[in-house]
Amino acid sequence: MDYIQGFDRKQEILFPAKIDDYIGEENLVHFIEAFVALLDLMGLGFTHAEVNTTGRPSYNPADLLKLYLYGYLNRIRSSRKLEQECFRNIEVMWLLKKLAPDHKTIADFRKNNAVAIKKVFKEFVLFCKELDLYGGEVVSTDGSKFKAVNSKKRNFNAEKLLKKLKDIEEKIEAYLKELEENDKIESSVKQPDAKELKEKIQQLQERKKEYEGLQKTLETTGETQVSLTDPDSRMMMGNQKFDVSYNVQTTVDAKNNLILDYEVTNEGNDKNQLNEMATRAKDILEVESLEVLADKGYYNPEEIRKCSENNIIPIIPEPKPKQFKEGNVPEPKFYENQFKYDATKDVYTCPGGRELTYSADSIKNKKNMREYKSNSCNTCEFKSKCTTNKNGRLIFRWEHEKVLEEMRERVKNNPDSVKKRNCMSEHPFGTIKRGFNQGYFLTKGLVKVAGEMGLTMLAYNIRRVINILGMTKLMEIMNPG
Repeated sequence: MDYIQGFDRKQEILFPAKIDDYIGEENLVHFIEAFVALLDLMGLGFTHAEVNTTGRPSYNPADLLKLYLYGYLNRIRSSRKLEQECFRNIEVMWLLKKLAPDHKTIADFRKNNAVAIKKVFKEFVLFCKELDLYGGEVVSTDGSKFKAVNSKKRNFNAEKLLKKLKDIEEKIEAYLKELEENDKIESSVKQPDAKELKEKIQQLQERKKEYEGLQKTLETTGETQVSLTDPDSRMMMGNQKFDVSYNVQTTVDAKNNLILDYEVTNEGNDKNQLNEMATRAKDILEVESLEVLADKGYYNPEEIRKCSENNIIPIIPEPKPKQFKEGNVPEPKFYENQFKYDATKDVYTCPGGRELTYSADSIKNKKNMREYKSNSCNTCEFKSKCTTNKNGRLIFRWEHEKVLEEMRERVKNNPDSVKKRNCMSEHPFGTIKRGFNQGYFLTKGLVKVAGEMGLTMLAYNIRRVINILGMTKLMEIMNPG
């Protein structure tokens, strides 16, 4: 018995006469072709969507969009690699009818149509909405860091610039000292090259001038850091380490874990993103009210208040109070969250059983507060564990504190909401970064990066919809005739 044998390479064989014969009925390229055919590329704002009457003919943006959709769905994002696929990939040959644009044309399409590509993602969301794939009752919002086209060495903040300038000054001083010592050494002794030392000093002085320019830029703009390769990117904490990145926000619907909306920001945390993302989700879904799940990174009282006023119901765990060192006051038993508020009497009761009553209005951290204190703190046996204030413990109550209390009650009554949020939000990011290998950007600038992320989000949603409906049913929907 022998192994299964292939064809003799020199043997003449007859290939099918049509490229179409190589593409199965349930091949993904059929959906890409049908979906792009439904789009109004001119209305979406794609360049060259209208045929030029003069000059050199351009590629149809529909063909380049199909190429990118195929690439992102198959872990091929590089313009050079997409160019190669045009010559060797039978599916791409079918999709583009054997067109083979060069890599610069392919790269320029993604770069010049960033806003339009983002609109294509929205068009697919509307398509999924028509198929009733979004529930419109519960969504989850989360953020994740995606690496930018900017190394750590090309990112500077004020502290880093001061250190760099100090190092340069020390090196210049050392080289100048070395030049001075060379002048004192007898000519018979082999000396270091003075010309080389002067060149090094010149290089350091030029670098010093560059760093001083960056310092001035930070002072003028009020920014905390500057990136040289991609000016919009920022140093952020992600995956337990710092890297120059963008913060990508997503909103995922609970019914089928489909991405409803996304946004790319260069803010290092999620504290100011909740209301914007939740309001946009509510508008897209066209619902009267919406429940939003998020992690502790989104806990921002002002953002939670805005959501509540917009009939959005947030469920966000409250971060644990700041832990003090052992022996410090207050002790954990007397943290502020251990004081119980009675709305009917408008008083707080401390862990020691004493009541703190309203005393005055004040402003703290730019918020309107009501102050509560007790007249019997000085006689309390627990005072040394509760406060060092000679006038006793003071509790500040935000004027909209009821909104936070209601949310704490929701979190308490929905213990599985955290697990539910993880399943909804972590899955798309995990698939995109690990399954699609798209945890980093290839373009630069906030607008272009947002367009590139639109292709990634679109690829995820397409794969998800195919898994939910199946290719056969999906193509029946696309081609009802």
